[in-house]
Amino acid sequence: MSCSLSRSVSLALLAFALFAPCVRGDETPQAEAARGIVYLDTNANGTFDSGDEPLADVKVSNGREIVTTDAAGRYELPVDDDTIIFVLKPRGLRTPFSDLHLPKFYYIHKPHGSPDSHFAGVAPTGPLPDSIDFPLCRNEEPDQFRAVLFGDTQPRNQEEVDYIAHDVVEELIGTDASFGVTLGDIVFDDLDVFDALNRTVALIGIPWYNVMGNHDINYDAKDDRHSDETFERVYGPPYYSFDHGPVHFIVLDDIEWFIPEAGENGQQGEGQYRGGLGEEQMAFVRNDLAMIPEDQLVVLMMHIPLTDVRDRHELYRLIEKRPFCISISGHTHYHEHRFIHHEDGFMGPKPHHHIINVTVCGSWWTGAPDERGIPHTLMRDGAPNGYSIISFDGTDYRLDFKAAGRSEDYQMQIEAPESVPADKLADTNVYVNVFNGSERSRVEIRLDNGGWTSMQHAVENDPNFVAVSEREAAILEKIKAFRELPDVGTSAHLWKSPLPADVTAGTHLIEVRATDINDIEHVSHRVIRVTNAVPEAKESVPEAKE
Repeated sequence: MSCSLSRSVSLALLAFALFAPCVRGDETPQAEAARGIVYLDTNANGTFDSGDEPLADVKVSNGREIVTTDAAGRYELPVDDDTIIFVLKPRGLRTPFSDLHLPKFYYIHKPHGSPDSHFAGVAPTGPLPDSIDFPLCRNEEPDQFRAVLFGDTQPRNQEEVDYIAHDVVEELIGTDASFGVTLGDIVFDDLDVFDALNRTVALIGIPWYNVMGNHDINYDAKDDRHSDETFERVYGPPYYSFDHGPVHFIVLDDIEWFIPEAGENGQQGEGQYRGGLGEEQMAFVRNDLAMIPEDQLVVLMMHIPLTDVRDRHELYRLIEKRPFCISISGHTHYHEHRFIHHEDGFMGPKPHHHIINVTVCGSWWTGAPDERGIPHTLMRDGAPNGYSIISFDGTDYRLDFKAAGRSEDYQMQIEAPESVPADKLADTNVYVNVFNGSERSRVEIRLDNGGWTSMQHAVENDPNFVAVSEREAAILEKIKAFRELPDVGTSAHLWKSPLPADVTAGTHLIEVRATDINDIEHVSHRVIRVTNAVPEAKESVPEAKE
């Protein structure tokens, strides 16, 4: 073992002895050391044998400390009886994958298994192996690549897994994306649905990473440490990191499960979740970012939006020093580009770009079914359900919105009346919901190929969502044929503009041009009819009686 590795291991063991938490009762676990080799698996058989090449300088973690392998590919890390050891995939290499394209980059050490729970956790793993080895294979990873981002898929059952299959999976077959990520709320409380969903998403045929969501936890857990047991059995560590191409990705678990203290009546409160990272995870993030050059793009992926995480400011202190860093979440069931400023305690030289991603399940699979029998599930900000494609080129990135089952050109919805009397034009607003719009977008309108005028950014309720919701509520009063849409929510990507007052009666073409933060332009059209002004009713004069 090299001197540098010995030093890092000694420091890791010392830190473990000082800070290791109690795991069972009041017992502090005794430090053991996990050892192994990271190697280039030249024959891809998953076993370190002749012809395989040990890999130096590869990072391995126990979820807190991170060490690098020595010249012989060896590492050593302290563990307790509830530890996941994992390799941090470097650029140009890939980990093995399961038959369902789930990355296998970890070893779970739970000699006693998970605590009893409604949904199965990890079975007892037995004594620590003599060597925990991680095979890696060569993988071409250019500077330019794309990834698929799923916000909350959140199926309750097999029927809703089938919705996902037909609404998004089928159209992604053959994608050139390098990998995909589900940003939490993989399922909707029933963790037995993980398997059916994994089998469906696997048909896309690319590696698929998963983020912990608040609907993916064990609600009967007694503490946060054991709230991830089923997730860990299926997907591995709830937080980790990896490189792909020139980009460093950090997957965060920002779901903090806790049981409130007993109240004055002595009764224990029910378990709850909140946005939080915790000290141990933050130690991992600090150690991880300390090894990442400042000129490398870092992408944080989480479930609850960053501004709703209680201990986010410690994370702010780390990322605000980095010129290239973005973050992505799900959870809210609307799509938004949020720029985090000094008002929220972010003290970087420029605002931090946080993306709240469109959800696959839209508004939890609500709304009237379409011709395929799938609920239209319009999100409460008026945007359709779908997913994003994020493209990378060095430190540059671009996010594209894709509405499920629609053309790539469907990027906005224009809301205007079918007809307007000529004398009401100036009092009639045209609304445009630009699904991927932000405060940095430019949206313009023109009529009949005239001059372009800027539209006003309006943080309001989307009138199209309101109209759809009212129509469907009327149907549901007569027959409960589908799940009702949620309450309307304000939209962060809505623009409005009055119609010109000097338009003559006839059929006219509205054209809207939206330019996003990457100077990508999208154009859409709507036809409107202008009718002759309604003549004012004359006041009737009673006839004079003879």
